[in-house]
Amino acid sequence: MTTRQIKELSLTHGWVPALLTAAVMLAVLAATGWRTRRWRMVWIPVAIIVGVLLAMVARWYVGATGITGSPAPVMLWVWVAVFGGACVVAASGWQTSRWWRRGLSLLAVPLSMVCVAAEVNGWLGYVPTVGAAWTEITANPLPEQIDRARATAMQLSNDVPAKGVLMSVTIDSAASHFDHRNELVYAPPAWFTSFPPPALPTVMMIGGEFNTPTDWIRAGDAIATVDAFAARHAGLAPLLVFVDSGGRFDTDTECVNGTRGNAADHLTKDVVPFMESSFGVSRDPAWWAVVGFSSGGTCALDLTVMHPELFHTFGDISGDESPNTGTTAQTIDRLFGGNIGAWQEFDPRTVMTKHGHYENISGIFTVSRAHLDIHNRISGADARERDTAVRLSDIAAANGIHCEIVALTGSHNWPYAARAFALILPWLASQIGIA
Repeated sequence: MTTRQIKELSLTHGWVPALLTAAVMLAVLAATGWRTRRWRMVWIPVAIIVGVLLAMVARWYVGATGITGSPAPVMLWVWVAVFGGACVVAASGWQTSRWWRRGLSLLAVPLSMVCVAAEVNGWLGYVPTVGAAWTEITANPLPEQIDRARATAMQLSNDVPAKGVLMSVTIDSAASHFDHRNELVYAPPAWFTSFPPPALPTVMMIGGEFNTPTDWIRAGDAIATVDAFAARHAGLAPLLVFVDSGGRFDTDTECVNGTRGNAADHLTKDVVPFMESSFGVSRDPAWWAVVGFSSGGTCALDLTVMHPELFHTFGDISGDESPNTGTTAQTIDRLFGGNIGAWQEFDPRTVMTKHGHYENISGIFTVSRAHLDIHNRISGADARERDTAVRLSDIAAANGIHCEIVALTGSHNWPYAARAFALILPWLASQIGIA
């Protein structure tokens, strides 16, 4: 097997996660053993009870805090229970175990935690391949990343790169007071053709519930996608700004102003003016689009219909019907401190209906889990995502917004999001001024 083949091995499906599961189960069973009657009658039941209780607490915590609006897979809680049981086995059987069983019991604890992480990864598709995992572990530089000073020097010397470049930027949050991480901007080759740079279209890129500003780059393959587009268009492509909508990895703001921070203000009052002043992008809302995956898809729709003076195009990749951190009541409580009026201000259905007719606004919805029929044609889709897209599209169309719905194969994860972005980018570009 070549190095490239190893890097491309999937961590979300196939034989790698299956082999990991089998290895961990064997390690746990061997570490537990049959041992004495007291061990079987006392400590194995204790390990099972502790594991089940830990899984119940973990499930309650995820539900109570509203970390995610979508249900976790059952196997996640199974592995949490296995982890809890493995801890009991390692601690209770230490003194009476042989050296090899002690080693296995110690090994079973981190291995079962790895399976918990693998199940989360399979759920989100956050790190899709071995190569992506290695990049995350080693913190390798992002593709084609340079600093802003070098980018300016390249413009001044008319040094046009063959591919676009990526820059880390620190965006002032004086307008929003939103505590955020460094964000990133992709500039295509066409941006380097003059100084000051040409006023190009811009796409704001928003990740999902568990996110960092690099997610679209590392997991969503956005740079390769937009570079390929630029190569087909003589270096011309939109600028992409990869924003921080959460502030922290485990915080889901749903891009609203609420108890978790003024995320909406950051994206509209900090990011947009920064891109206009620092990168010379067009101020015309017809040349601005917002693209998001999962909760980011909800953000893309919400920001566009709430701020048609800033954005005229959105790409909603498997978003929800409205900001979502659980049930409607839970969402209102968690995001808005129980203020129904504040929730309605960020509910896209309410916003579109209240606004009435829009001018020159368009959007595209993508839905996952479609399949190929016997004629190799796409059919079917995730029922919840499809129904959500249809309902939102109907409301949008009733208020003058042109919408399209596209179904793709694949689960609701980052590899699917990457393919969805590659599919919709030409359409998005055509909407924001690139033929």
